Amino acid sequence: MWRNYLTVGLRALMKSRTYAFINIFGLAVGLAACLMLLLYVRYERSYDEWLPNAENVYQVQNFSTDRETGDRFALQMSQHVAGTTLKQDFPEVERVLNMFGTFAIVLRGGEALSVEDTLAVNGPFFDVLQLPMLRGDPRTALARPGNVVLTESQARRLFGEQDPMGRTVTLVLSGEHVDHLVTGVIRDVPRNSHIRANMIYRYDPVRTFASFPAYLTSWGQISSWNYLRLRPGTDVSRIHAALPQWERRNIPAEDSARGGGGENQDWLLVNVRDVHLGEAQEGSMAPGNDERTITTFTVVAFLILFMACVNFTNLATARASQRAREVALRKVMGANRKQLIAQFLGESMLLVAIAMLVALAMTELLLPFLSDFLDAEIRMHYWGEDGMLLPVLLLTLLVGAVGGLYPSFYLSRFQPAAVLKANKSSADASGAGALRNILVVAQFAVSIGLMICTAIVYAQTVHARTADPGFRREGILQIANVSRRQVAPLAEALAREIGRTDGVASVARTSIGVSTHNTMGRAVHLPGRSEPINVGNYAVDEHFFATMGIERVAGRTFDPNRPMDRLDVPMEPDAASERAMVQRGGNVVLNELAARRLGFASPAEAVGRQVRVDLFPFNPEAGPVPVTIVGVVRDTRFRSIRLPIEPIMYRLGTDYAGYLAVRYDASRANEVRDRIAQVWRRFAPDVPFEGEFSEDIVAELYNVEQARAETFAGFALLAIVVACLGLFGLAAFTAERRTKEIGIRKVLGARTNDIVRLLAWQFSKPVIIANLIAWPAAWWVMRDWLNTFDARIDLGPMPFVVAGLLALAIAIGTIAGHAIKVARANPILALRYE
Repeated sequence: MWRNYLTVGLRALMKSRTYAFINIFGLAVGLAACLMLLLYVRYERSYDEWLPNAENVYQVQNFSTDRETGDRFALQMSQHVAGTTLKQDFPEVERVLNMFGTFAIVLRGGEALSVEDTLAVNGPFFDVLQLPMLRGDPRTALARPGNVVLTESQARRLFGEQDPMGRTVTLVLSGEHVDHLVTGVIRDVPRNSHIRANMIYRYDPVRTFASFPAYLTSWGQISSWNYLRLRPGTDVSRIHAALPQWERRNIPAEDSARGGGGENQDWLLVNVRDVHLGEAQEGSMAPGNDERTITTFTVVAFLILFMACVNFTNLATARASQRAREVALRKVMGANRKQLIAQFLGESMLLVAIAMLVALAMTELLLPFLSDFLDAEIRMHYWGEDGMLLPVLLLTLLVGAVGGLYPSFYLSRFQPAAVLKANKSSADASGAGALRNILVVAQFAVSIGLMICTAIVYAQTVHARTADPGFRREGILQIANVSRRQVAPLAEALAREIGRTDGVASVARTSIGVSTHNTMGRAVHLPGRSEPINVGNYAVDEHFFATMGIERVAGRTFDPNRPMDRLDVPMEPDAASERAMVQRGGNVVLNELAARRLGFASPAEAVGRQVRVDLFPFNPEAGPVPVTIVGVVRDTRFRSIRLPIEPIMYRLGTDYAGYLAVRYDASRANEVRDRIAQVWRRFAPDVPFEGEFSEDIVAELYNVEQARAETFAGFALLAIVVACLGLFGLAAFTAERRTKEIGIRKVLGARTNDIVRLLAWQFSKPVIIANLIAWPAAWWVMRDWLNTFDARIDLGPMPFVVAGLLALAIAIGTIAGHAIKVARANPILALRYE
């Protein structure tokens, strides 16, 4: 019996090759898109699941709220002291690990090599984060300061094929050459991890922070990551419930009063498997993602699959006219309805199985390109714990059942007497046409919605790259590593020499630049106000505003010939200098937002006013420094467009000025960069030259979002292709079924244009209805998505109208060939049809 069903099914496919191709190819495209999207979603959800004991390892994250605006800042970093006090106060904490990221310099054969993603750790690293080790003992590899562990690729880079174990690596730390012993080699950290590490070394906190001991105890210094290993079975919610009391017990009252305490901060323990998709994405080692994006991709995957199933159902019911007599004869010969249902379900399973084989071939061919495009490690495995064989089989059965269930019941209910008595080869049960119209409407609603979302996502991505940042972003070369001990004493002379380089217009020293990661906030006290206001505080030189192209709005900028403009904060605690600065005061320049936050109605009103600033947060006894506002400049967006613009107080100084901003001749970009690199090597041969064009920094800032937007657009295009395939097949069968009707219309005087309009209108109505469904749904989804940006495009009518017209044009273009062909046919042949 089943062999007979298989034979009949294959013959039915061979008899209607166009139908078979449209159904198989449409299903294959839908299945392939669904598989690739689900593989991507599974990959995004697999972050750090491979880490041993991951269920008991937590990252301590810091959440702060701006008292003035209510803006919430979510950091994966937290204070060093937060980890130590959590270990002291909660017995559930077995181990605590503190580490910070650094840009290491390795000396090899007199050559300075930079090592990105270097971690300096203080604590039992491998007891907490059990990265897979190839060489060495994880219990002792980082047991003492001076030990270093390399990844497999980094060991190969430094030592070639030689055994690195026991070899010496010379690191340049704080201007000193410090030898470290290689005590371990780990596997390269997989990409599906929030951890980024090429080299890990153990540091001595007392020695490292000898000139800045407050780092270890301050609640205002957030620049490191804390990880906790909890006892198995620990109820983390109980720890969270006890954290408010922990804050009151550990944070000094003066820290709270100065804005660095628990009143505007919260701490959260987040499992390492949830970090990648968690709320906190600032201060991360690697770019993260968000749950909304992953949910969106999941929904798109099943929408595309749904559209492929709709095609199958529509074409199967439309083809019923060709199967009516077959069903009637089978029933006359004794077949019951269950047998017919089994037969048609079997045909559905056969078609889906063939489509799945084609889809798997498509997936295998396209997945490497998608993986490289997204900078991921998405792989298709059929066997093992993460094997796809069982999901593929289940998906085949599910799609075959869902896609074939209604057609099988629909075809099997034809009554033989009615079909054979009327000699019908054109059978259509009541309600079938309405169902097809509903499904076509659903298809195009999905397609139009995806087109609208794609257009808005693309427009917002372009806006993020091109929106006015408040300064002249093009034509800037940003050089890092200026604050290193080897470079800092020479920085002034280095800047002058670079300024004399051919092609360089100006050079500025600064502590803030294009997408720099440092954030330095200081409490500002206003007369008559008890609550301080937190404002960004950055040191720049007198050339900064001209070099960056930042416009002055009111007052003036810095003049090095005016002693009160100079406001250098000592890099190391110096009580005498701090007292002198408090007594003398100084001048500062605000941006417009800072002036508004401080309560001034206009920039001009702020000029000449005096406020007090906590420039020495780690020495409360020094007191705030009185400063006079001498100018206001335009607001600038140095960081991502997702983040709010920062209120900034600039001061004339070179402390913490770890960057050089170079304004150059854009027509000779690479030539100028090479000349600057030569100057750098003369001054600092032990420090690698790290100069990036501002355009490249901005492009890298939005690379991940750009890739996701383009991926979304690609799959939206696939959804449209699937919808058009179904519409093409449906139009073919509709035109064929109405051949006699069209012939009669032509005999009665209808012109070719009239017939084309008739058929075009039939397929345009579902598209128009689909717009009415897709527009509000897309508006609701995109409104919420755009609200995640600080600066966003307006959600105007243009994307909705364009998507609707485009869908209508696609629908008409898809059926135009059939409509014109039928409309031009000889009516005599049409009347002889059947």
